[in-house]
Amino acid sequence: METIIPIKGAVSFQLTLDPTVWIFDDRKLDLKTYFTSQEVEEDKDIKYMREVGAHWSREIMEGATFPPTLKSERKFDRKGMETGTFGIELSPFLKNAEIKPEATTIVIECEDGKEYPFSIAEAQTLILKYSQDGKPLLEDGPVHVLFKDGSNVDNPIKNVSAIRVE
Repeated sequence: METIIPIKGAVSFQLTLDPTVWIFDDRKLDLKTYFTSQEVEEDKDIKYMREVGAHWSREIMEGATFPPTLKSERKFDRKGMETGTFGIELSPFLKNAEIKPEATTIVIECEDGKEYPFSIAEAQTLILKYSQDGKPLLEDGPVHVLFKDGSNVDNPIKNVSAIRVE
């Protein structure tokens, strides 16, 4: 099993995805809670006020920091990383690959020769699951493809070998 997944085809930049390093990515999703929690649409004004208040409180407590380091200051939950089930959205990788305008379909290629076509809009919502209970998906991985609504959690697309843009 190859652990590298290429994004190839009608893209400006062919990418290679390495799921083994995503455990440290800030964009990772905790799949144990992702499909069960409800997304609540927060009012933009309330969100802005909360963020400004947090920033103000931080400046009062610590003083102003230049340049802002809030995004680089992360504390890792080691226990959570060792036991968690995580995934990451496919959309940022498709954005970085820069899909060409003539492309209409994203095809998930599997090692057994099966192919799963999706429209570009559908593919933007796909989630790549890369760990189960803190362990990489070695037997049928390197990733499992899940739908954003969680409808295929029990039967994901497995043995992904490449992502082809047509």
